[in-house]
Amino acid sequence: MRHFLDLLDLNSDELNHLLADATAMKGAYKRGDRQPFLAGRVLGLVFEKPSLRTRASFEAAMAQMGGSSIFLSANDGQLGKRESVPDFARTLSQYVDAVALRTYSHRTIEEFAAHSSIPVINALSDASHPCQVLGDLLTMQELFGNKLQGRTLVFVGDGNNVARSMAVGCAMLGVRFVLAAPDGYRFEDGFVQTLQKRHPLGEVIQNGVPGHAVGSADVIYTDVWTSMGQEAEHEERLRKFAPFQVNSQLLALAPAHTRLMHCLPARRGEEVTAEAMESERSIIFEQAGNRMHAQKALLKWLLA
Repeated sequence: MRHFLDLLDLNSDELNHLLADATAMKGAYKRGDRQPFLAGRVLGLVFEKPSLRTRASFEAAMAQMGGSSIFLSANDGQLGKRESVPDFARTLSQYVDAVALRTYSHRTIEEFAAHSSIPVINALSDASHPCQVLGDLLTMQELFGNKLQGRTLVFVGDGNNVARSMAVGCAMLGVRFVLAAPDGYRFEDGFVQTLQKRHPLGEVIQNGVPGHAVGSADVIYTDVWTSMGQEAEHEERLRKFAPFQVNSQLLALAPAHTRLMHCLPARRGEEVTAEAMESERSIIFEQAGNRMHAQKALLKWLLA
């Protein structure tokens, strides 16, 4: 039995296998070929945080592969409040074949996995968002081919959970990762050291000037400046991140082939302008669609 709590749980061969299978399954989907790989299987979805893409993509993936899903919101489950995390994990393990958790704290997912007898998937935590990055890497392969080595991704904004997972994924595939973030919002030293130890050939650069960073970008990636649970910091973050907006002026400094990605939801007019999102450079909604195909490959790998 395997869990999927972080991209660091995988080796490069496993990651490449998932991306190849996602590509094959997306091709089959476009042809109208939906194989019941997970017939009779049930996925539990336990979400402390609200979601559009994560919930819809997992439920659609299970349905298209012949399985089903059960959704429990924060009010339904009250994970760790009405019932302890170990008791919750042991109980839910009796009903479903795998569980995807979307939580505030990564420790909750780790504790759940420690007491679960079924595969556990990190559907987002404060530490990482590996499912998002599976879809992102699939999107990049569609752009540039299976060999991404030597490409450059510039993440403009907060060194948050998505940025950390993206840095890991890039390191595993030989993509240079540049984080353009203000002081105080870059990666922790411990994370960078762990990543370099696991993937010594990975290149992670931290740069405080987005205009300098994007000059060699193949992909510019951004995310909201204020994530769920950080609402009290919103006004301060607006001031500090104002020079890091992805707009037409910033995109003009990048090569003509550079494409724009965003994990969504977006706050148009803050981290990214509507003009940039709707430009011909944007592949944001194709990126969102690839969440389902990447997660199909993941579910099949864990359950079939």
